[in-house]
Amino acid sequence: MKPFILASGSPRRKELLKQARYTFSIQTSDVDETVNPQLTPSEVVCELARKKAEAVAQNHPDVVVLGSDTVVVCNDQILGKPSDAKDAKAMLTSLSDRDHSVLTGVAICEKGEVTTFFEETVVHFYPLSEEDIDQYIETGEPFDKAGGYGIQGFGAYLVHSISGDYNTVVGLPLAKTMRELKHFNIYPNIN
Repeated sequence: MKPFILASGSPRRKELLKQARYTFSIQTSDVDETVNPQLTPSEVVCELARKKAEAVAQNHPDVVVLGSDTVVVCNDQILGKPSDAKDAKAMLTSLSDRDHSVLTGVAICEKGEVTTFFEETVVHFYPLSEEDIDQYIETGEPFDKAGGYGIQGFGAYLVHSISGDYNTVVGLPLAKTMRELKHFNIYPNIN
């Protein structure tokens, strides 16, 4: 099996790739995540994924490197990771009883060539009471997740429905990523 490097410290991305039976190593990149404010959300996630992959690839020119980034978009505004409980509460309140988009961008880099793509999933939240929001914030889950929630944990309680790829919301559109990795001769370890 040809291994690759995941340029992300996300435990969710790591778990998804392990679930798909890939052999890979992890090396995080410490890139500046500032982007041009004129970029669309899809351009933002692709740009950030590319920056992460290229930063790691500089030190590993002969290895395939995969970078990824996820954002939550509500009312045409990108919601990042909340800075504190007050910020998390504001984000979750804004998402209550409405649709929002989760976009995950992926960049795959090898020998200076970069392929980028993104997937978008629409998520609809239940109406959330102040008690629902406070209880969720007490779990500690919101603070390292775009939009202030994680669908794969206790945050599933907030989600009424989704339209699109569940794994995009978790942090890596796995089916599309697997198809793209084949172009780089990266395959899961089935045996």
